[in-house]
Amino acid sequence: MPVRAKICGISTPDALDAAIKGGASHIGFVFFAKSPRNVSVEQAAALAGRVPDHVGKVGLFVDPDPGLLSATLAQVPLDVVQLHGDESPAFAASIANTCKEVWKAIPVRTRADLDTGLQYRGAVQRLLYDAKPPKGAELPGGNGLRFDWKLLDGHAHPLPWLLSGGLDPANVAEAVGVTGARMVDVSSGVESAPGVKAVDKIAAFLQAVAAL
Repeated sequence: MPVRAKICGISTPDALDAAIKGGASHIGFVFFAKSPRNVSVEQAAALAGRVPDHVGKVGLFVDPDPGLLSATLAQVPLDVVQLHGDESPAFAASIANTCKEVWKAIPVRTRADLDTGLQYRGAVQRLLYDAKPPKGAELPGGNGLRFDWKLLDGHAHPLPWLLSGGLDPANVAEAVGVTGARMVDVSSGVESAPGVKAVDKIAAFLQAVAAL
């Protein structure tokens, strides 16, 4: 089974086209005002219209207001809502009928952090393991940080999952080799500056994944 890749934080047609051309299985739009990758509903709607049906469209939200979430989904045809804040399993379950899948990010620094994912069994369809941000960080993800991948060794995953946090073209093969991930997620690792996707880095990342 090939490893799939999601390119997150897409905000321009060039980056979107590079992700699609390179074979990304999913692309991600960030709806979080504090993020340098934040897009407006109008931007996301225009970009989503360029995405072929075989590529999943993911919207990243951080503790979203239900009304704002509904308004966004009414204009942007997202396949997946990715929750990247402190959303409870009950909240995640409550939005299940708004899209095809709900994913929940699990911030990881220690092995005990992985157990948080158990709470979301039955509430979401997939977990995303990301590096826990430093205290006081503005962003819950996209910080270019990685956690100790060996923490996943022997972990009984309660749900399908993907690996995120500090991945880039140079280390993704190692990350997959250590963790056995069958899906990876990258954002800052394919940028030339915060929020600025580099087409050549997107291509290099996807080529590295395709070679696995």
